[in-house]
Amino acid sequence: MLKGLSITPPVIGRISIGRVTEKNGKRLPERDDQFTLTTQIQSRDGWLLHPLNETLRKATTGKLRALPVRFLFADPDLNLRAEYSCFDRETGRPVCVGNGETCRRATDAGIEALPCPSPDGCAFGQGGACKPYGRLNVLIGNEDELGSFIFRTTSYNSIRTLAARLHYFAAVSGNLLACMPLELKLRGKSTTQSYRSAIYYVDLGVRAGGSLETAISEARELDARRRAAGFDQVALDTAARAGFGNGAFEDRIEDGAAVSDEFYPAPSRDDHGCGDDNVNTNAGGKPAASSLKDRLDQRAAFLGGKAA
Repeated sequence: MLKGLSITPPVIGRISIGRVTEKNGKRLPERDDQFTLTTQIQSRDGWLLHPLNETLRKATTGKLRALPVRFLFADPDLNLRAEYSCFDRETGRPVCVGNGETCRRATDAGIEALPCPSPDGCAFGQGGACKPYGRLNVLIGNEDELGSFIFRTTSYNSIRTLAARLHYFAAVSGNLLACMPLELKLRGKSTTQSYRSAIYYVDLGVRAGGSLETAISEARELDARRRAAGFDQVALDTAARAGFGNGAFEDRIEDGAAVSDEFYPAPSRDDHGCGDDNVNTNAGGKPAASSLKDRLDQRAAFLGGKAA
């Protein structure tokens, strides 16, 4: 195994609830209110859709707001990795990753271990350069039993909710998280910070039409079949843990540019970039107004447009 290279789960596609659009010569993140599954191939017009995107849309009415998933690992923290992360906006390289206590930072002297006071108290990460950044790997479909789709997010709501659900499902199932039939769900909420407009975040639950008891029962049956076939879940988790720990940063250089584009855009006035429920940009992805008066005027104009 090459030292310094983080070995991550094989990815066959992406899950997004937004996209990057070009307006007035600038590439800006724009939110959406539904899931989209894409391949890892990006054209001039954006990411190419994965065949499962159309398959899942045909199986539902309306927008795609739920995805049937399973997980690769029994350990919740292997399925969802969340850290405070800082990316170089020009190169797309990760330069600092921390957990609120310690961080690994790329310096002229190499990778150094330093204290991590979290973004609000860190001079290095000021200006929105550092924010919580989560990566969730899930299995969708049966085409590749070890090939996952990745969902990236800088949303506090999504990270906090997914982390709690993963740990809860692992606990109530007797550590059978990797065998449970679950689904990702898109939920909406509004806050005073969002001016009562809807913001969206990702949640996790049992599949529609099922119950927690049924999901646990199915997980036990699948676990028994896997054990009989010689499937070693403990060994898989151990291999994944060693792979993640083999490198200083999980994100590779070739992925960094896309991550920086979507989640760490250059700030404009008081705009600090955008995750999947960021409230510092409006629905069109444009920078928010810089003063309270401007924001109120902008909100009034938005409501007036909707009424019209």
